[in-house]
Amino acid sequence: MNSTNWIVDSYEEALAKNIVIVSLGLIINFINGMLVVTFFSNPMFSRDSRYILYIHLVINDMLMICISVTLYVLTYASYFVNASLCYTLVFLGTATFMVTPLNLAGMAIERFIAICKPLHHSQTCTPRRTHIFICLIWVIGAIPSLADILILLSAQPMSLFRSTVLCYTFSLFPSKQNKDRITASQIICMSLVWMILIYTYCRVLFTARKAVSKGSASKARSTMLLHGVQLLLCMLSYITPVMDMFVIPFFPVDRTKITFFNYLMTNIMPRLLSPLIYGVRDQKFLKQMKEYFTCKVIIVKIMPSQL
Repeated sequence: MNSTNWIVDSYEEALAKNIVIVSLGLIINFINGMLVVTFFSNPMFSRDSRYILYIHLVINDMLMICISVTLYVLTYASYFVNASLCYTLVFLGTATFMVTPLNLAGMAIERFIAICKPLHHSQTCTPRRTHIFICLIWVIGAIPSLADILILLSAQPMSLFRSTVLCYTFSLFPSKQNKDRITASQIICMSLVWMILIYTYCRVLFTARKAVSKGSASKARSTMLLHGVQLLLCMLSYITPVMDMFVIPFFPVDRTKITFFNYLMTNIMPRLLSPLIYGVRDQKFLKQMKEYFTCKVIIVKIMPSQL
């Protein structure tokens, strides 16, 4: 996202872009909200670590969408933003971005234990341990941004947080050390998650070949592959600067249109596809969602007729 888009775009174009982004954000969070309501409508899901990790991924994506859309609109609404608000949004946005791949790694490990070590699954993957794991990945996800803010506090006066700033990550932390630290933490995180996914997939694949039930073996392989697809969707945001770097020089006049399209495809749309890929595929979850919302629709229709 280019924070100077609003200077170049016409009023009509800027308005259209913001309407599209806000509308998609509301639609995505509405769909994800249905998934969250479905989870809490049945206590069975809250006792299963698989569904706990899944719904945490959905809630994390909802938070990420809210922050991302807010930052996008702010770049058009005001050139400078209150520093405290901006640092808070960037901190939360970076943390949620880091939490997503770590959550996917946890989901892969849970499936690995369920398939390769089924006798230990009920003792290892308890709801309590799952909640502890979620707290742990939030701590890990927040460490890079927290370190940047602490370094900033040690180098800048507190009056900085009462000023206004250009609300863009590399504008807030302009030094090369900060950029290298952000890049290194993301590379380490993604590399670790990919190693976990590849290892767990290979182990599941070998176990599935020996399974008596070929249907369950095929489902196990598909589930692990979907984790990889979700991680690829998550990593799309990494290619946004690369796409901007290579495409914009050939079409400088359409710079704002290119950055808008890249942001839409690599940051917004994956947040819609990621939860649906996993949630809609799960028959138990899908059945509960249909039953719950069908029941609510019937009640809403009956109540007015009784009045």
